[in-house]
Amino acid sequence: MHRCGQVVYGAFDSASSILNKSSIVKTRASYSLQLMNLSKIYGIHSVQSALDYSPKKINKAWIDNQRQDKRLTQLVENLLDLGIEPEKTDKKKLDRFAEGNNHQGIVIEVEMPGELSESNLKDAVLTLSGTPLFLVLDNVQDPHNFGACLRTADATGVHGVIITKDNATGITPTVCKVASGAAETVPVYQVTNLSRTLRWLKDQGIWIMGAAGETTQTVYQTDFTLPLALVVGAEGKGLRRLTKEQCDVLVKLPMLGRVESLNLSVATGVLLYETMRQRLLVS
Repeated sequence: MHRCGQVVYGAFDSASSILNKSSIVKTRASYSLQLMNLSKIYGIHSVQSALDYSPKKINKAWIDNQRQDKRLTQLVENLLDLGIEPEKTDKKKLDRFAEGNNHQGIVIEVEMPGELSESNLKDAVLTLSGTPLFLVLDNVQDPHNFGACLRTADATGVHGVIITKDNATGITPTVCKVASGAAETVPVYQVTNLSRTLRWLKDQGIWIMGAAGETTQTVYQTDFTLPLALVVGAEGKGLRRLTKEQCDVLVKLPMLGRVESLNLSVATGVLLYETMRQRLLVS
């Protein structure tokens, strides 16, 4: 693969450092310390999700002192079982906590990983010691898919996951549950302009490789040992036009059956493990 007549190798360390577990862990650790923050979650469904998936992360709770219904009472009982006694307060305070959104009479404070900034991403890339491998999710909205992608990203040595700020899920209790701890170990960078971020990554010598079913080149005809940012689009929609235009190469998974595509997180897993397979062969 070439870009503007230049072979990619040379921008980062040699192939011998392509899969260096210690450098991957070090790169992640330097930013994971910044990830934990306190967030307020509101609404019966969201609070139930936090109780189901990350009860140990709940610090405080507030409930509407004028509201009494079966679902709210059950949530209060669950919180009391955790040793958390909800503070009874008025609706105005809950409205403020929920920033005017529908809170259904309950708000909780939870400790969750938070997204890092574009500035953090640039710092990570510029100080990275191994061959870069980033996963880019273009407007992925399903928290189960996002969580599954984080879990695979952790297993395959991804240095960080890049997500869009708008029209995409961030880190939620559901994401944390599905990720099985990976939300705390893999840095997640949230950017406002994905096309601009991809251009900047290219300027740093990182190749942008997009997954697109309509292309002809398969993953098994592609070199994944280069410094890479793998870009995967939302399920059912794929990559947006502007995102696709920033890609240096588009690849697809060969499909021999009747189904046209795989689940987003499954396809991402295939891409990341093919990347790891190739890098293991040369490291």
